[in-house]
Amino acid sequence: MPPHSVADAPTLETERLVLRAHRVSDFADSLGLWSDPEVTRFIGGRPFTQEEVWARLIRYVGHWVLLGYGYWAVADKATGRFIGEVGFADVKRDIEPSFEGMPEIGWVLAPHAHGKGYATEAVRAAIGWGDDHFEASRTVCIIAPENRSSIRVAEKCGYREFLHTTYKDKPTIMLVRDRTTA
Repeated sequence: MPPHSVADAPTLETERLVLRAHRVSDFADSLGLWSDPEVTRFIGGRPFTQEEVWARLIRYVGHWVLLGYGYWAVADKATGRFIGEVGFADVKRDIEPSFEGMPEIGWVLAPHAHGKGYATEAVRAAIGWGDDHFEASRTVCIIAPENRSSIRVAEKCGYREFLHTTYKDKPTIMLVRDRTTA
């Protein structure tokens, strides 16, 4: 597969949201998101540093360039306000069982956007795009068992518990979604 460009990342629109490729100008918003302890309590358990967030932003762009898919910045359509990030990745996780070959979906929203249905709306838009673009018929996500809100989002979007495992020595639930049955 030839290299892609981040310019190939599509812009997706829902009733209330715009999902678009990340830009350098998103760094401050992304840093604010990932350095918030409320956001990271189930994702790594600690706020991320500026350096880690910059590496994450570069990884988002790199996914689009190398794999033809990645993460989108999510903004409120009416105001343009940054509310989070959603998308697919292949981060070569050291997890058993391996889910090599299955795109992994993830999402994270700023606290001001919690509880409004934005995560479900954004995830549904992303998987709609994925259903049209992935050869793989299954996608996966991993969620901390305590993160009931994200588990509910996953279930609303067609993900079902596959198994309990560990990731980085912490309990983790692996959920899968089959395109043919969702």
